[in-house]
Amino acid sequence: MSPGAKMEYLEKIYLRYKKASKKEKTIILNEFCINCNHHRKHAIRLLNNYKRFTKPKPKKRGRPSMYNKDSVIEPLKRIWLAANLPCSKLLKAMLPLWLPHYAQEYSPLSLEATKALFKISPATIDRLLENIKIRYKTRGRATTKPGTLLKQHIPVKTEQWNENKPGFLEADTVAHCGGSLEGMYAYTVDFVDIATGWSEQRAVWGKGERGVLGQIKDVEDSLPFSILGFDSDNGSEFLNWHLFRHFTQRKMPIQFTRSRSYQKQDNCHIEQKNWTHIRQWLGYIRLDNPNVVPLMNDLYTSEWRLYHNFFCPSVKLISKKRIASKTVKRYDKPKTPYRRVLESKHVPASAKRNLKEQMKGLNPFQLRRAMEKKLKKIFSVNRKNALYA
Repeated sequence: MSPGAKMEYLEKIYLRYKKASKKEKTIILNEFCINCNHHRKHAIRLLNNYKRFTKPKPKKRGRPSMYNKDSVIEPLKRIWLAANLPCSKLLKAMLPLWLPHYAQEYSPLSLEATKALFKISPATIDRLLENIKIRYKTRGRATTKPGTLLKQHIPVKTEQWNENKPGFLEADTVAHCGGSLEGMYAYTVDFVDIATGWSEQRAVWGKGERGVLGQIKDVEDSLPFSILGFDSDNGSEFLNWHLFRHFTQRKMPIQFTRSRSYQKQDNCHIEQKNWTHIRQWLGYIRLDNPNVVPLMNDLYTSEWRLYHNFFCPSVKLISKKRIASKTVKRYDKPKTPYRRVLESKHVPASAKRNLKEQMKGLNPFQLRRAMEKKLKKIFSVNRKNALYA
């Protein structure tokens, strides 16, 4: 007997069983067990708990939701995906930056949908994207070798998080080694300004001192402000005489500091960017083809830096207090590095004008599309090397 037939049979005998005497119930129960091949206790539970009619659910009170509509959910989903799956608070801050360019890439939004998207709260974004996030759901190896030669000359700095003047950079290297540290492979040298969150990335082949120094010089020329301080871990790619002389032997010396050994929290700003700006995009695959380095730098110096610095907001820690056994942290409102640079009184007005002019010609959807195209090319070139190896 099929499950549907068993349910129909249960419905037929339910009223008869309910009205029957004790002896009659025994007969009906025996008949039910034989015909449906049920265990006696299971049959009793079915007959006792069977509900012939289900009570209709009460209608939800209040006005219908202005957000639970395809005209709101669809652009919200597209922006969330194009922005690389940010949290709801960051996505809320992104919407005013991304919505003006949405009509160029897709279809124009209605006035009602536009108002709803500008008014939407982070909690509502979480509710609307809850089922979508499920569908879009390895840690790396450390390759830092201690550079002990210069540790006496370079002071330790541990209170980097409270800098409010642009120009103090944290730096680190990210190894694209895959599952093995053997041989040569590409590295990404990651930089972030503590005050504004402005970030720059450059690719190098191996961790040679001269190669890393060359990319640091290139980053200096690209920043909208001057470098005042440089802080790194204890890796030999940073603690070397080439970089020490570059920062200290100039007309206006730069403060060159390092973190404590084996204390990643000292470089918390750059460690976070290593994840959001490198690992989330390039993953943990091995890039062991030297031809990918110029392709990576072409990406890093064009669309990559514009996308992350002009259209990806972040929050900044304002205060941190220890109350009993809890640590209470306060953050400011999400802002893009571009916005933080404009609000800083330490950045020259000419640099701000250049950034504003640059912002006028940018479209985040076009930047994202160009980035995806270049990333595919990088992976394709690297894959060819793996096939012929």
